[in-house]
Amino acid sequence: DPAPSLQVIRPEPCGVCGSRIRFGKAAVKCRQCQLLLHPKCQEQCPSPCAPWPRHHAWPSEGVLADFAPATPPLVPALVVQCVTEVETRGLTETGLYRVPGAEQLVREWKRRLLRAGGALPALGSVADIHVVCGVLKDFLRGLKEPLGRGGAALPLTLLHGATTDIPDDAACSTALRHMVSKLPPANRDTLAFLMLHLLRVSHSPDCKMDVLNLSRVFGPTLVGHGSANPTPLAIMEDTPRQCKVRGFLRCGLCPGRCQHPHPPSLPAQVVARLLSLPPNFWRGFLGTEQENLVPM
Repeated sequence: DPAPSLQVIRPEPCGVCGSRIRFGKAAVKCRQCQLLLHPKCQEQCPSPCAPWPRHHAWPSEGVLADFAPATPPLVPALVVQCVTEVETRGLTETGLYRVPGAEQLVREWKRRLLRAGGALPALGSVADIHVVCGVLKDFLRGLKEPLGRGGAALPLTLLHGATTDIPDDAACSTALRHMVSKLPPANRDTLAFLMLHLLRVSHSPDCKMDVLNLSRVFGPTLVGHGSANPTPLAIMEDTPRQCKVRGFLRCGLCPGRCQHPHPPSLPAQVVARLLSLPPNFWRGFLGTEQENLVPM
């Protein structure tokens, strides 16, 4: 039941195609369900008309639980949709997550997804898959606390210590499993979902993104640094430490002495160690519902 055309004052997404209707442009709003859409999209409007559920926009920033669903697994729909799109058409792209997407498009699509709340527009219209990757990374970076730490639940020193100061690999894995289990449920489930996704990316020969490369990309995002706003000096000092027991450089990736010419930073070491945990450990947090989140 469309009303006569109106002029948009505050830009809003079209209820059919998801594209933003800009200021001053003509739009059509349904009298019954209040659906706003481009005039050209009117023919694609659902018929017969029925009131659509109203979705509240997500906050522009917050902790992960602010974006998580009410029922497990507690993985935000934005994360699920980005990962699904990447795995659908991005696993043949070289440099996935390393090659940046256009900043303006990344900001625009992130804003659009946050405003949509639970009714997310389809990402199939985003031509460059690196933009979708950028949206996911920017969303994770924008959280008030790093996903892999859960605020005070998991101090950075504990994560770093478990990665570099425990000489036995089995003991290190046991310590990390225990720490992951102590994360807030939304952080734990989303971290598990992302670890399984990054493992699939690392196994794609076309992407050329092994565990080390992915750890360097996601280390600062998932684990963070020693402070919320680290100085350049603090980031530079965030370098591999000497293993206290064996007395040589241990990077968290190599079984003994680090063999890398440029060892990864401490946050990257933590993510690399997390990726070394068995996939079944991560699947245990997601249950059978994980099959409905993203194609395997």
